[in-house]
Amino acid sequence: MKDAAIGDVRNFVLMGHTGSGKTTLADALLVKLGVTATAGSVDAGTSLSDYTDEEKEKKISIYATPFSGVWQASGGQKVPVFFSDTPGYDEFFGQVVGASRAADSALIVIDASSGIQVGASRAWKQVRTLGLSAGIVITGLDRENVDFAGRVEEIRKLWGDKCVPVVLPLPDASGVVDVLGAKDVPGALSARVEDLKGSLIEMAAESDDALIEKYLGGEELSAAEIATGLRGAVRDGRLVPIFAAVPPKDVGLAELLNGVARLLPSPADVAIKDAEGNVVDSSPDAPFVGLVWRTVTDPFAGRLAILRVYGGTLKEGMDLLNPGNGQKERAGPVLVMNGKKQSPVPQGSAGDIVALAKLKDTSLGDVLCAPAHKVAFAPIGFPSPVVAYAVGAQKREDMDKIGTALARIAEDDPSIIFERNAETRQLILSGMGDIHLGVALGLMKKRSNVEVALTTPRVAYKETVTGKGEGHYKHKKQSGGRGQYAEVYARVEPKQPDEEEWFHDEIFGGAIPRNFVPAVEKGFVEAMVSGAVAGYPVVNTKAIVYDGSFHEVDSSEIAFKIAASRAFREAMANAKPVLLEPIMTVRIAVPDPYMGDVNGDLSQKRGRILGMGVEDGVQVITAEVPRAELFRYASELRSMTGGRGTFEMEFSRYEIVPGQVAQKVVAEMEKAKEQDE
Repeated sequence: MKDAAIGDVRNFVLMGHTGSGKTTLADALLVKLGVTATAGSVDAGTSLSDYTDEEKEKKISIYATPFSGVWQASGGQKVPVFFSDTPGYDEFFGQVVGASRAADSALIVIDASSGIQVGASRAWKQVRTLGLSAGIVITGLDRENVDFAGRVEEIRKLWGDKCVPVVLPLPDASGVVDVLGAKDVPGALSARVEDLKGSLIEMAAESDDALIEKYLGGEELSAAEIATGLRGAVRDGRLVPIFAAVPPKDVGLAELLNGVARLLPSPADVAIKDAEGNVVDSSPDAPFVGLVWRTVTDPFAGRLAILRVYGGTLKEGMDLLNPGNGQKERAGPVLVMNGKKQSPVPQGSAGDIVALAKLKDTSLGDVLCAPAHKVAFAPIGFPSPVVAYAVGAQKREDMDKIGTALARIAEDDPSIIFERNAETRQLILSGMGDIHLGVALGLMKKRSNVEVALTTPRVAYKETVTGKGEGHYKHKKQSGGRGQYAEVYARVEPKQPDEEEWFHDEIFGGAIPRNFVPAVEKGFVEAMVSGAVAGYPVVNTKAIVYDGSFHEVDSSEIAFKIAASRAFREAMANAKPVLLEPIMTVRIAVPDPYMGDVNGDLSQKRGRILGMGVEDGVQVITAEVPRAELFRYASELRSMTGGRGTFEMEFSRYEIVPGQVAQKVVAEMEKAKEQDE
């Protein structure tokens, strides 16, 4: 897309806690890059990043928004810059995941007043998970009683001594000092600057044998050698540069962009590997490879696929292959995105974030590549939903439209999942929180004019037996002509984990002819759909047919199915049946002051705490909690922690429901059946 070498390109993502100043920084950077003449404002609704109606209304970032521009670095180098502003609100972390997957580096934004909060810790974890190079930007330095040095010490304590300031603010935050490029350093900072500069030069020298030899020989390293060495240190994770900035006052922005050009790696410095571990060739003449990390439904351009180019060159009219589904695509105009503005460019190459419109068979997470060069990447690890609701239509005429309308929303956001639960017979919509789902449903109404009602889902309970029980049923029916006759004796008992077979035939002496045994098994299967406790599916239960009788004329498969089903139900009722509930493993990240409240609440939810520890300065509680207690937990945790707590969960196993709780479940199920009737 640009007349520049790949080694000059920089691609990074802005991450951090909500309210840390990411979007304000993004809007200010766009002015420095010449994309816009005046900085937008979140409060005024003029931000180039938070431009959607939903973002303007809520005054928070909801989507990952890509931008691009060219920076004239201090050495005269023209640096194409691609970056994405991401949400800090935890319910929209899926957007962070997609944008960070498309970046070579991350800048974690930390507010000087608040310090490292849960969102920043989660961003740091994402950086480490992906192996991204990282930098830190401390903002809000013009406020009263802020302590830049204290924040640096906090960062180094939690994230390591590799976090080193490369820019220092003046005491009154009216300007900054670039540690590596400063000439006139105020006396109050001179000693600190010299100390940091010496440490950075030594770190640069350690990146290369030739440089360390030159350094130890007493020779000075050139600015280019220092930059090359430090860029290698950042790429390898041995250096995390810390910047200082006051974006609304244009303080530290030029130094930040110079630091991006000097210290952050280019696409040529980063080895991107495919699913098989092969390094993707990033050169312009290599076969084209790109990854779709976000899709957007634009009211004018239609559906846009936003992709990161990893190798080769993308041009309009190219034939592309989606190796995931084997479908071919034809590239339309290549677009770059700056908020809602789309501009055509001649081409896209490694490191570029570009968009293609109206692709027919390509979705979020898909790879596009040259047809003769198939490539696969590991899937984007979007977070699993933590809240769920049963969905119903508010208007009868919308019932048939809900599935299609929800599918359109889920296409653009993989952290939204909708599915029909076969056991509860409900359509379930899951997401990262109430606000997340509220935004999604608002979009659905706008696009499809479909409104839904949300209710708490039924829990997908199951049933099993804890003892042995026997049952018997003789099915005998005569109503003229051929009759029906079958008799089955059944026994049920718990199925052990190491047992493969659940159905056992212990018939002897021809009590039931062999050709009717499959019908008995089918009868057991049908009976296991609805158990003896509350009508939930039966699991982990062994069923044995051990006796019976037949009639040479009147016996049939249907008769034995009926007899087997009734015999099974009686046997199960006599085998100490119990209700099973799904248990989830939950990881809750909260600041230390909220630990007592969270632990107490978990106890009230019948939770079992498995462990507690500190990760990146945040307390992490691991617990097992019944699924029935977690449907509202996202909002409850937010209320308990003032929005500073986050959690994730995954299914663990099924476990017996305590007696008193089981009685309530049975009563609710009977009530639901009466209402259905």
